[in-house]
Amino acid sequence: MKVLYFSWIKDKLGKSHEEIQVSDNIKTINDLITLLKQNNENYKDVFKDTSSIKVSINMETARFEDSINDNDEVAFFPPMTGG
Repeated sequence: MKVLYFSWIKDKLGKSHEEIQVSDNIKTINDLITLLKQNNENYKDVFKDTSSIKVSINMETARFEDSINDNDEVAFFPPMTGG
């Protein structure tokens, strides 16, 4: 699975993307976040409050309880603001 990070999330993690091998028990975005938080403190910090994060699956807006597959592209980004 390809996981993309944007804006302050990318800055905090020090990477714009990564490839993740997910097991069959990773069924939703929430499951993926639980897995990512096991990496290190930066991931725990980024994903401690998901109310400030938006997510997409294959470039379509998604919810944290939505299902994912190993061949999906998941992106995490901050809410968009206007100006």
